[in-house]
Amino acid sequence: MNHSDNIHMTPLRLAIIDYNVLMCIGLQQLLSDLLPMTEVVVFNSMAELERENDYQFAHFFVSSRIYFEHTQFFREHLRKTIVLVNGAMNINDVYTLNVCQSEKSLVRDIMELRGRGHGHALALARQGGSNNQLFSPRETEVAVLLCKGYINKEIADVLGLGVTTVITHRKNIMEKLHARSLADVIIYCVVNGIINVEDI
Repeated sequence: MNHSDNIHMTPLRLAIIDYNVLMCIGLQQLLSDLLPMTEVVVFNSMAELERENDYQFAHFFVSSRIYFEHTQFFREHLRKTIVLVNGAMNINDVYTLNVCQSEKSLVRDIMELRGRGHGHALALARQGGSNNQLFSPRETEVAVLLCKGYINKEIADVLGLGVTTVITHRKNIMEKLHARSLADVIIYCVVNGIINVEDI
């Protein structure tokens, strides 16, 4: 068995530590979608993490409140720590992720963290390369414009199509991906190299 087989058998683990249960569930789902080869574990307090007594996580996504209450622990795991902030808040030497923004913007920020090579777990989203055979060429064009924020009428104008045709393509894209929202389309397109995160 070679080293790459070990990676597939033992998924990397990410920890979310936050008092806000709903935020944890949403972020857990988003990270699971972006990084399907990882296990995302939620802790609603530092005490829960300490009871785990196993800090073998690739990253800690931690609320700013818990980060400041337990700064020593997270400074010891600085390269693994990503602090969840509300708005544009910077903390010296620490990566931050603004969780009070649209889902599309949150996806873009997570992908930018990945692009900057913040640790090995986030880089896993690069695996697989471009594989857009799921979409027809026209669906790919529509998906790219959706990711860029175009509405149906704008897509129709850019591609020289009727609005009804664009709506049909959009419906087909959502069905093929079993997508719940546009963020699922963005995740698929970025992870599979159909669009660059900078173009979102």
